[in-house]
Amino acid sequence: MEAYKQWVWRNREYVHSLGSLANGLTWLLPEKFSASEIGPEAVTAFLGIFTTINEHIIENAPTPRGHVGSSWTDQSLSYPLLIAILKDVETVVEVAAEHFYGDKKWNYIIVTEAMKALIRLALFRNSGYKMLLQGGETPNEEKDPNQSQLQNRPNSFGNQNPWNLEGRAMSALTSFGQNARTITTQATSSPTTGWSRRIQHQQAVIEPAMIKEKRKTLSELLSEKGVKGALFVIGEVLYITRPLIYVLFIRRYGVRSWIPWAISLSVDTLGMGILANLKFLGEKSKQIHFSQPEKDELRRRKLLWALYLMRDPFFTKYTRQKLESSQKTVEQVPLIGFLTEKIVELLVGAQSRYTYISGS
Repeated sequence: MEAYKQWVWRNREYVHSLGSLANGLTWLLPEKFSASEIGPEAVTAFLGIFTTINEHIIENAPTPRGHVGSSWTDQSLSYPLLIAILKDVETVVEVAAEHFYGDKKWNYIIVTEAMKALIRLALFRNSGYKMLLQGGETPNEEKDPNQSQLQNRPNSFGNQNPWNLEGRAMSALTSFGQNARTITTQATSSPTTGWSRRIQHQQAVIEPAMIKEKRKTLSELLSEKGVKGALFVIGEVLYITRPLIYVLFIRRYGVRSWIPWAISLSVDTLGMGILANLKFLGEKSKQIHFSQPEKDELRRRKLLWALYLMRDPFFTKYTRQKLESSQKTVEQVPLIGFLTEKIVELLVGAQSRYTYISGS
């Protein structure tokens, strides 16, 4: 396994390009959207998992300083990988369940959505209640903007900001004092050990000290941010659990019913409304400031609302009719008519699979 990791690290650009090409070609597999064809989806899932694992290896490649690419703990590192693998596998689960069990496939989709929801909730908690980026597939390692003002105040000797010049200098001096005492104690008993400690001390002084950010607990978040903190948690939990709520109502009322569609849209609207309007809610003195990646994530979630146009019953009653009328309008135009027909065919085929339009 280590030899394979080394090969991936050395050929990361080649591996990334090959994975993108392979995943793109899977859309050209024959009978891809046939309910009885499990083979093409299994191939797609295998290539997706293969690409996901390679990307995980590349993202966690050792840096010149010897650190791993991500600063999260090993436990947290596994969560994005598990979510990505589940997303690759769930389409195969849907196709296989539909082939063997028909409409009972929703029971198996509920299981996969429940697993993803539990993993995301665990990731949300272990990350210190930070917003999930890309559904948890991208680590949110951005420095907490809510603590930036506090960290930039040099109000105590032991709490210096490690990102500015004064903080690095104070951290280096503190490290110097601690290591000097260790060297003095051990040098008398073991010259070799004392010499190695001295080398390590010199490296510690040269490299800027990095203080690991303490992850917040739920009680700390609520005590610090009050009502705004509680609303933020509610908004994120609604976003995480919305797909599970959607499939539960589909199993109860059927995919052609407006009830699951409307409830899912309501949960999305409520969650996004809370997150987008936090600055107007609760105490003004306890603002929650979003980092740039988190602002981009909120915009991404709003774009995902377009998937409601592809979900039944809206798609059957409105979207499909518009697509077919547009196709008939340009079908006589050379090349454009052919491309439009293929695009409509792909959209109709993708709409037949829950996992392609789930947005989860």
